[in-house]
Amino acid sequence: MGSATMRCTRGTLAGVGIGLVTLIGLGAFPPRQAALELRGATFFRRPPWQVELVSYTTDVGQLRAEYFLTVELPDEAGASLGELQIRQTRGVDRNFQFSPERTEAFLGRPRRRGPSLPVEASFSQEERLITVRFPEPVPPGTTVTVRLKPWTNPMMADTYMFQVIGFPAGPNPTPAQLGFGTLRIYRQDWR
Repeated sequence: MGSATMRCTRGTLAGVGIGLVTLIGLGAFPPRQAALELRGATFFRRPPWQVELVSYTTDVGQLRAEYFLTVELPDEAGASLGELQIRQTRGVDRNFQFSPERTEAFLGRPRRRGPSLPVEASFSQEERLITVRFPEPVPPGTTVTVRLKPWTNPMMADTYMFQVIGFPAGPNPTPAQLGFGTLRIYRQDWR
């Protein structure tokens, strides 16, 4: 078992409340900035341009698969992150299912996890689209990781490509293309 990295890249309210109060009290979050609005639409002043998706389960059909999608919001973003859309755009297996109710988010990176954040997630099989909304938008200058849970890894070895789009929090959010990336799924040869 190896790990795959894609560069492109639910928490409980009780734990989040304590964690956020602690972080805010310690000055971990920068002061809230007004969102950049133009003609009734909200924009990122400087959108995140680098994200990562890491998986430590890369075998075909492997159970308990987890994909960690990390986004770094620059201090100069101009708006908080309100939503992410992750769309499979390439890969032989277009039938593997995601479990949106098991989606989680937290501050920090995989294996360096900080406090949990609340999320609302949905998955469209037809569009191969995972939508992750942040009821409490993620402020600029923050690193956030979303843990996606497919039922299993894809059943066919291939290089899978995902498109990631970010939406700022605010009225009429204008999407920002965060990039594309790949996730390699391997078939073990036990000969």
